[in-house]
Amino acid sequence: MAADDHLTEHANQDELARRLRDAHRRVRALLLPIEERHRLSRRLLAICDVSKRDLQHASGRLSTFLDDLSDLESDTPSGRNIAPGD
Repeated sequence: MAADDHLTEHANQDELARRLRDAHRRVRALLLPIEERHRLSRRLLAICDVSKRDLQHASGRLSTFLDDLSDLESDTPSGRNIAPGD
């Protein structure tokens, strides 16, 4: 039973690592003032730090961060330049 728990933990770690990597990529791609990008990067680093001790807490914080990031992405100027559909 302990071996199964160990495999599940690694799968959770891998999934969290993938989500963190994707979040970092999304932050770098945003067209924001440098101060805002630095603030977002610091938030991500804090989540990475928490993930070393508590995967579930880090996963929850990352989900909240990704929701906030989605809001920022939808508010970017390029999103406002799209013409309405036919």
